[in-house]
Amino acid sequence: MDFTIAPAMPAKKPPQTAFGKRLVALRQARGLTQIELAKAAETTQRAISYYETEAEFPIASALIPLARALRVTTDELLGAKPAIKLEQGKPQNRRLWKRFQRMASLPERDQRAVIRLINSLTASNGNGHSSTAHP
Repeated sequence: MDFTIAPAMPAKKPPQTAFGKRLVALRQARGLTQIELAKAAETTQRAISYYETEAEFPIASALIPLARALRVTTDELLGAKPAIKLEQGKPQNRRLWKRFQRMASLPERDQRAVIRLINSLTASNGNGHSSTAHP
């Protein structure tokens, strides 16, 4: 038998379906590799690659684990409802998202403290509301 070894890895295949494009965007917005998403969704990297490049939709039994791993609803994952969008081109957003995800490992009391801090900062800086009482 004659075996030939390819000189390089095959080129990445771009997403072919709307679902694949959405899955890639959600995965990248969360700062996850295919391998990390596969582990979180209890599937294989090969399945994630297939969902991203060829499948119209994943098999039904994979939907909920994928949605949980990406922290979106199944409606958002399937495109029935727009997902929260992080600007993918900004590395600082991916870093912030990863830091926020690490918050899940904190004790509940500390999680509540972080959420209160975020709420107070966004209330006083982002939307015109203030967290202080008006005279």
